[in-house]
Amino acid sequence: MATDPSGATSPQPHPDRPHSAPTLAQVAERAGVSLKTASRAVNGEPRVAEATRERVLDAAHQLGFQLNRAASLLARGLTSNLVGLITGDLANPFYSAVAKGVEQELRSHGMQLTVASSDEEPARERGLIGEFVDRQVRALILVSTITDHSDLSSVQSRGIPVVFVDRPGVGIDADSVLLDNRRGARDAVEHLLAAGHTSIGFIGDLSRLDTHRERFAGFEDAMRAASLDPGRWVRHDAHDVQAALDEARDLLTQPDAPTALFTSNNRITIGALRAMIELDAWPALVGFDDFELADVLGVTVVAHDPVEMGRTAARLALGAMDRRHEGPSGIVLPTRLVQRGSGERLPRG
Repeated sequence: MATDPSGATSPQPHPDRPHSAPTLAQVAERAGVSLKTASRAVNGEPRVAEATRERVLDAAHQLGFQLNRAASLLARGLTSNLVGLITGDLANPFYSAVAKGVEQELRSHGMQLTVASSDEEPARERGLIGEFVDRQVRALILVSTITDHSDLSSVQSRGIPVVFVDRPGVGIDADSVLLDNRRGARDAVEHLLAAGHTSIGFIGDLSRLDTHRERFAGFEDAMRAASLDPGRWVRHDAHDVQAALDEARDLLTQPDAPTALFTSNNRITIGALRAMIELDAWPALVGFDDFELADVLGVTVVAHDPVEMGRTAARLALGAMDRRHEGPSGIVLPTRLVQRGSGERLPRG
C-alpha cells in the first residue's frame, strides 16, 4: 500500500486511476489550488475558504483519494491524534452526552477521543491524567473531581492543552466550559416560590464539587430573597440514586415535610421520584438537568445542552492545539426552565 508525504493511501484501485494510488498533488492539480492549500483542506485545518475546501474535497472524491490520518500526523511532526476525556461518572447520562459532543467535533477534524472515568476519586483522576500524557494525547478535557489543579501546569508546559468542563480549574490558567449553575438553581426555586411554596427542600450532590456549591448557592439566594430559612430541609452528599432516594424518603416522612423539592442533578431527581412513588407523596419537584423520559413523567427541569457543552470544549481544545487563541477562555452556557407539571403543583391544603 503506497503512502505519499501527505499521508494518502488507497486500499483499492479507483476507476479513474486503476494502476496507482492518487496523490495529494493530483488532488491539488485537479482542484486548481496549491499543494499546501489542498493539504489544509483535506486535514480540516482552518484558514481555508469554504468554497475552496469543497472544491478540494470534490476533487479528492473524484480521484478516489483517501487520507491516512496517522501518516498525515507523522508528516506534520505529530505523534498522536488522540484527545483524552476524563469524566466523573460514566454511569451518568449527562457525561455520555458531553462525550458525544466532544467526539462529534473532534471527528470532523480527524481526531479521535478516548474516554475514562475517575469515579469521583481524585487519586484515580491523577493516575488517568498520567496515563493519557504517557500516551501523548494532543489535549486533555476534564470533568475534574480534584480541588487543586496547580500541578497540571506541568502538563500544559509539555504542549498539551487542558480544558475543564462542567467544573472549573482551580489554581491554573486553563480554558473552561461551565453552566450558569447558580442562576439555573435560583430560577428553579423562584418558580416554586411563585407557586406559593414556602417549605422547599434541597437534595444535593457531593459537597466538595463546585457544581453542588453553585447550585446550593442559587437555592440559598432565592430562599433568602423571600425571607425564608434556606437550611431547614437540606441534604448534601447524595451522589447516587440510592442515596438520593434515602434522603428524599427522610425529608418526606417528617411531620413538617416540605411541600416542594429542588434536586440538584438528574440522578438525584430520579432517586427523589422513586421515594415519591414509594411513599405516594407528591410534593412539587424541579430538578437540575433534563433526562430521558422526564417529559413522559412530567418532570419540570432546569435544562441545558450537554452535547453542545462537549462540542464547545472540543473547539477550545482544537484552538489551543493550533494556538488560535491567546489566554484562557471561560465560557458559561445558559440554562432554561422547562415546565412539565411537577414543578407547578400547588402547596397541599
